[in-house]
Amino acid sequence: MGPRLCGLSLLGAMSCGAPAFASDTVHITIDKLKFAPAQVSAHVGDTIEWESSDFVTHTATARNKDWDVVIPAKGIGRVVLQHAGDIDYFCRFPPNMTGRISVTPE
Repeated sequence: MGPRLCGLSLLGAMSCGAPAFASDTVHITIDKLKFAPAQVSAHVGDTIEWESSDFVTHTATARNKDWDVVIPAKGIGRVVLQHAGDIDYFCRFPPNMTGRISVTPE
């Protein structure tokens, strides 16, 4: 199938261009004022999901200011990773709660 015909068929469209990567969801729990696991690995495009079992609101605040996610008590917060690199993050209440996400390109 030539490049001009690529867009004319579903199979051709799926086989042309860059390969598609499925994104994953990385789960982190918050319990007793701790992120667990405190260090995770992910890819650009993956979703990080924090689920809190604590009775207070927390945040996942990136030190590089890429994101600031509010996680309600007994709730969930999410962010989709946009950039590769190591991202250190913390909770604004209390700031001694810390974590790290190592993000690799797709």
